Amino acid sequence: MALPIIPVSAMREWEERTWAAGIAPKAVMQQAGKAVSNRAAELVDHSNPRILFLIGKGNNGGDTRIAAGAFESESIQLLEIKDGTETLPDFSGVELVVDGLFGIGLNRELSDDWCELIAHLNQVTQELRIPVFAVDVPSGLDADSGLPLGAAVSADVTLTFGAPKTGLIHDCAAEFVGGLEVAADIGLHDDAPPLGELRWVEGNDFKRFIPKRVANAHKGSFGHVGIIAGSTGYHGAAVMAARAAAFSGAGKVSVFTTAYLPVAAQLQSAMVHPWDANVIHTLSACTAVVIGPGLAGPDVPESLRQVAINLWRESENPIVVDASALEWIANETIPENAVRVVTPHPGEAARMLETTPGNIQSDRLQAMRKVSAICGGAITVLKGRHTLIGSFEGPAHVNGSGNPRLAQGGSGDVLAGYLGGWLARKDLEAAPEAICAQAVWRHGQAADDLSDLHHAWDLESFLLVLERDFDC
Repeated sequence: MALPIIPVSAMREWEERTWAAGIAPKAVMQQAGKAVSNRAAELVDHSNPRILFLIGKGNNGGDTRIAAGAFESESIQLLEIKDGTETLPDFSGVELVVDGLFGIGLNRELSDDWCELIAHLNQVTQELRIPVFAVDVPSGLDADSGLPLGAAVSADVTLTFGAPKTGLIHDCAAEFVGGLEVAADIGLHDDAPPLGELRWVEGNDFKRFIPKRVANAHKGSFGHVGIIAGSTGYHGAAVMAARAAAFSGAGKVSVFTTAYLPVAAQLQSAMVHPWDANVIHTLSACTAVVIGPGLAGPDVPESLRQVAINLWRESENPIVVDASALEWIANETIPENAVRVVTPHPGEAARMLETTPGNIQSDRLQAMRKVSAICGGAITVLKGRHTLIGSFEGPAHVNGSGNPRLAQGGSGDVLAGYLGGWLARKDLEAAPEAICAQAVWRHGQAADDLSDLHHAWDLESFLLVLERDFDC
């Protein structure tokens, strides 16, 4: 079940319903503490971890104390901090710091003592490259606004309880929250806050998403994605998009490109076609089309641009538009009930809306809705930390997977091809927005899995993990 993204007030009301139902706070704290200890063990990943637990005097400190008690290692350190005047210990040899100083109940500016302590903690852990794991919320961060209350702990990972808090997904909170994870099942009452405008996307939302393949299935049973991509100097984008499309489970992949020779030389299973007068006929056999990766070269003809616009205006099949092609289709009309998807990063969204990337990032939800509106109501995938998936109205999905290693050229081309492959499939019964949300999640999860393997990061390795993670 999808999780709502909620303000602190809704979390407090959920807790009150839990206590009123006869569930003891101590029982919930035990489960929360267990979730913290399990994740801390994963982050250190050996049997004798040297972890420093920083324990405040509130409920967050109680959860953290329970987590520390789950470790039998003699090298575990517990430090209670009550008023911010305490001296932090020597961090030599510490492998992980667990921040349990303040929780979501903090609603005032921190004192100078606390600000100095947190600044020192951030400086030392950064200099020594010690990862910091925040319990529920980084200490000092306003969980509604995402802004520090004087100062806030800079965490590498934050494990929040029950449901994501509104402020934790804001762009201004990124440097403090790090990777946001959710421990949803900690024993709270089943009467959870209702799903609202923002919904958290995680792997559990896609169980049994992919139907079993019938015994007499053939490649025509799973759709045909066409990819209009690649030009001189940018042929790699077409290659990556095509490979990712194949990993979606689509039956056939065709690439239409002005950079025929370098693209064809690097693809085996995809069919590669030079851009000529026959492309219209061949494209008509596709069940979805991706337009845009690598179309920034000097040899992109006007005929290609016009074909792209006509497909956007007229095709009954799903169309995914990315990169340079985004500006071609802005303010163009689309057929009623047609599936259209655009995938801008903040810079591209800024150009489409004639504003700045900073303005896009300051209110990503409204930016996503405005892009959708100027693209005829298209599903908009606004890339970045916690990629947003939605349209000009209705629920918006906030992706919970991915990490900063995706911030390199080519990862967007992979996503565009991957989305197109999923939308081309004829065996899926899910709504197009749900198909996009799960493709975005899988794309990000592949990056997370590659990071967990401590593998040298490159797009080739990323594609191999994306292929491995495909499970239908």
